[in-house]
Amino acid sequence: MSPKELLALAIAARAHAYAPYSHYSVGAALLTRGGKVFTGCNVENASYGLGTCAERVALATAVAAGEREFEWIAVAVGGADKARPCGACRQVLSEFAPELRLVLGNGRGRSMVTRLSRLLPMAFSLREPPASRRKRRPASLKRRGR
Repeated sequence: MSPKELLALAIAARAHAYAPYSHYSVGAALLTRGGKVFTGCNVENASYGLGTCAERVALATAVAAGEREFEWIAVAVGGADKARPCGACRQVLSEFAPELRLVLGNGRGRSMVTRLSRLLPMAFSLREPPASRRKRRPASLKRRGR
């Protein structure tokens, strides 16, 4: 599937967004390594912090279906704004695909392609624990010869 085709699916998903508060509708389409596509739209809530972004809806749906490997995500917004995942979405996507490719489109037909690692260059990860987290003997045990 081409990035353009994936973006068309994100635009279609955007039509289902529930955004009565911000009026900022977003659609996403996530492509798995096996070629399956999962779409999502943002779902707002009167308790603002409980809303869910389109990217995380698509990812959660894919994970619930057993998928864990992803190649591309398309994100579509309306108007002239540049589409770009929020920081929370960047971190959540990075958990599964730090080098995920993104096609970001707006309502004026403009788009750009980038990688998640460019948008989130120092993502938090527990895959490789930092040196400070490695198991070490406490200094008190070293001094006592234990």
